[in-house]
Amino acid sequence: MVRRFGVAWRALVGGLLLCASQGLAIRSVAAQSAAAFGNFCQLPPSAAAQDDALRTAALGGDGAALAQYQQLVQSRAAALAQCRAATWPRVQAVWLRLYPCDLQPGVLESALDRIVELGYNRVFVEVFYDGQVLLPVRDNPTVWPSVVRTPGAEDADLLARAIQLGRARGLSVYAWMFALNFGYSYGQRPDRQEVLARNGARQTSLNQPSLTTSSAPDAAGTEDQVFVDPYSPQARADLAQLVQAIVQRRPDGVLFDYIRYPKGSGAASVVSSVQGLWIYGPASWTQLFGRARNGRGQDLLNRFLRNGFITANDLQATARQYPNDTGSLWQTPGSLPVAQPSPPTAAPLQASSEMSDGTVIDIGSGAVNVPGLAGPRQAAVSSVPSPALPATPASPPPSAQEQARIQRELWQLVVAHARQGVLDFLSSSAQPVLQQRLSAGAVFFPEANRAIGKGFDSRLQPWEQFPAALEWHAMAYGICGNTSCIVDQVGKVLTAARPGTQVVPALAGVWGQAFQGRPSLDQQMQALQQTYPNLNAVSHFAYSWLEPQSDYQRKTCRVR
Repeated sequence: MVRRFGVAWRALVGGLLLCASQGLAIRSVAAQSAAAFGNFCQLPPSAAAQDDALRTAALGGDGAALAQYQQLVQSRAAALAQCRAATWPRVQAVWLRLYPCDLQPGVLESALDRIVELGYNRVFVEVFYDGQVLLPVRDNPTVWPSVVRTPGAEDADLLARAIQLGRARGLSVYAWMFALNFGYSYGQRPDRQEVLARNGARQTSLNQPSLTTSSAPDAAGTEDQVFVDPYSPQARADLAQLVQAIVQRRPDGVLFDYIRYPKGSGAASVVSSVQGLWIYGPASWTQLFGRARNGRGQDLLNRFLRNGFITANDLQATARQYPNDTGSLWQTPGSLPVAQPSPPTAAPLQASSEMSDGTVIDIGSGAVNVPGLAGPRQAAVSSVPSPALPATPASPPPSAQEQARIQRELWQLVVAHARQGVLDFLSSSAQPVLQQRLSAGAVFFPEANRAIGKGFDSRLQPWEQFPAALEWHAMAYGICGNTSCIVDQVGKVLTAARPGTQVVPALAGVWGQAFQGRPSLDQQMQALQQTYPNLNAVSHFAYSWLEPQSDYQRKTCRVR
């Protein structure tokens, strides 16, 4: 008994001494690594070479190298935490897209090691983009295909693996996902056609030719961009199902991107007529007519949506048809920049319009007939007949001022309705994340909420009204030959943010050199630090730009 106790005691003491020595070694290496950090907590090329050599040896089956590599990963994490705690900004994040090839041994580890070497302590992993999701095929409860469809890899969970490996390296890991842009595959589903957003020409974003197709960060290309109606209950339910699957994997947060409408190109980048708004889907249409307070308000709204303007005859006709509707005609649209709509450029809708999927919108009655439903869904309080005008007006014609006022109010109403759909969709999407006590954030462009001339930026992204409980990820991508416009964009967001709002500017570029007309990240970061030293977090778009060779190798499985 005494002998066994003595052996056990010596083993325990030996284990404790070994653990202590390993802990001291990790702290020592961490201190050395921390001292080796340069500006913005970046490690020198020699550190990357050390990581690569140990990782390669460990993959080759060298047990001693594996132990050293695991210890190095821990020491790097500790050193990074030390450096970031003492360096502006405390959080430096990068945007990362994963590929099926990241399932190969050591590939994802290599990318995450490189992210640490570059001084980042947070990574935004893209989990829903281009109509596909980063969930296992056999564990995918959503209506989208999986990113990983390789035979034999159906059970692979790249998101869970990225969270695990990232945290082991001292990285907080967010899930970054598209929101109102559901992707091409979704737009091809016969059972989801009424969910898609539509403009006054009954086009979806898939067949609207004026959408941007450039490679800019704000453009996914028309082949991928399929936007949904933010008022659609089906769209909200589909995304909620995906969000629930993501939060089950317990990321540190979830970022919602594409909380907006499509971005047009050229003249279509400004929406200045009601028929350019994406409010003609069945759900949006129903909700919009519900904002009218009486029959006259519905009828005037109906005429405005059909023609894009209101005439004196319209006002006389509705006044005679609804003589008792003298109060407020519709809900107050709220405070919006005043912009007068231009005459419509698209062909006006017919009195009864059939969409490509068979959905019939009866503009005269405000009813929406959807295939598969028992009958028409009434869009508002009552149907609105379209009366014939009598030969002799029974009341004096309205003044030009009143006609202009009614038209302006209708324009502001429909724009406010479009913007409110974005806000409601964001709140609905973020709720499951906040309920799990995880961070939630919204991605936006500071210029996407502007009034421009007689219209608005076509994205109609009301970020200034986003909830303060969410992180505000402002894409400060300005191009003006220097950093001034980037600094101004961030300042605009900080000025609009309510107290307590966490603002996280996102910068586009690469380290050490100008890129796509923007100064280097070094210059952008220095300008932000000098102007806004109280910023706690900044992110960089994207890893594929910072490490193009690594991204290409991972995308094509040509990894060394």
